[in-house]
Amino acid sequence: MWTILIGIFFLLLLSALFSGSETALTAASRPLMHHLENRGNLRAGIVNRLHDKKERLIGAILLGNNLVNILASALATSVLITYFGEAGVVYATLVITLLVLIFAEVLPKTYAFKNADRTALAIAPTVNILVFVLTPITLTINAFVRLLLRMFGVDFHSEDGFATSSGRLRGAIDLHAGDQETAQHERAMLRSVLDLAEVQVGEIMSHRKTVVAIDADQPPETVVSEVLASPYTRIPLWRGEPDNIVGVLHAKALLRAVRARDSSLDDLDVVALAVKPWFVPETTSLLDQLHAFRRRHEHFSLVVDEYGSLMGIVTLEDILEEIVGDIADEHDIPETGARLQSDGSLIVDGDVTIRNLNRQYDWNLPDEEAATVAGLILHESRRIPEIGQTFMFHGFRFQILRRKRHQITSIRITPAKIGDNPDDSNLA
Repeated sequence: MWTILIGIFFLLLLSALFSGSETALTAASRPLMHHLENRGNLRAGIVNRLHDKKERLIGAILLGNNLVNILASALATSVLITYFGEAGVVYATLVITLLVLIFAEVLPKTYAFKNADRTALAIAPTVNILVFVLTPITLTINAFVRLLLRMFGVDFHSEDGFATSSGRLRGAIDLHAGDQETAQHERAMLRSVLDLAEVQVGEIMSHRKTVVAIDADQPPETVVSEVLASPYTRIPLWRGEPDNIVGVLHAKALLRAVRARDSSLDDLDVVALAVKPWFVPETTSLLDQLHAFRRRHEHFSLVVDEYGSLMGIVTLEDILEEIVGDIADEHDIPETGARLQSDGSLIVDGDVTIRNLNRQYDWNLPDEEAATVAGLILHESRRIPEIGQTFMFHGFRFQILRRKRHQITSIRITPAKIGDNPDDSNLA
């Protein structure tokens, strides 16, 4: 009698071990285990090997767990039948079910889930031995399972096409805990890294109307004065017309040449000091452009459209700012493109990019069809709006404040309130 009870107790302990092991090893952090293995943690290496053989791992744990549970149930049934006759079957079922559910399932799995990494490291060597011992049996069972799946037309080796690596990463980023500014900034950075292959340089470039360029046909003294007055170190040079870029002048190269001449600048050829301009299509992805910058050891390129017309410039700093946010130095010109109002609305310039608003305020305005707020309004409204006109798009209210000719220059953006109709495109 006591021997059987001790045996049942021991079997329940084994069942708890199997249940906790399954939860801990499947819930353990793969990145953490990989990091620990690289630092020489042997147990983390075992956890990673078990993950690589997940089919054998799950098979061995399930086999062991079912064996001990069934054996415990059989022993309890034999004992209770002795004392209660046929009713002992019912009593044994109830008792073993409660014991297994509480002490061999819920309790160990709850603990293992809350302490997955620590538990996985602790039980990995034991489970590894179990997997090795039960491998012949689990391989046979898995082969039989594959045969059954094949009979029902299930492709056992097919990958889950719905869950891509990028999708998993984005989901993990969204789950990154914390509403603090630091956590929001980290989420924005990680999302931006994944977006590099999807965003084109035309969406982040400095538009040609804001580009500082110098007429190379001016006297050298005038060119030097304009370079010194500019906050930038690389400046495009043009001749004849602004679209005809003949070179990119670096301020350091110009200053070296000025110093070498001491006083007279009459014979200074600024075009000879400039480097050959590098043109890239506006459809180039940020990831490709970043690789090109690294490959060519350059930080500056000119963006052209499909007709070869100059659209603007893009720099290495522009791409880095897409990842980490604005990088300001003592020479940068402050930009006040978005101003938060006391009523919770936002007054933005028309050329403010949607990506910057989404990053700064954790919004989800679409940027597939338009890069700027003004472009989004034009795309959604299919018209050139009048001053004072109001639109409701994507859960936000857009009010046109100023317009210069056909260009929207200032907009008030207000998050939609409960009761607003997001389908009303023109509310004015």
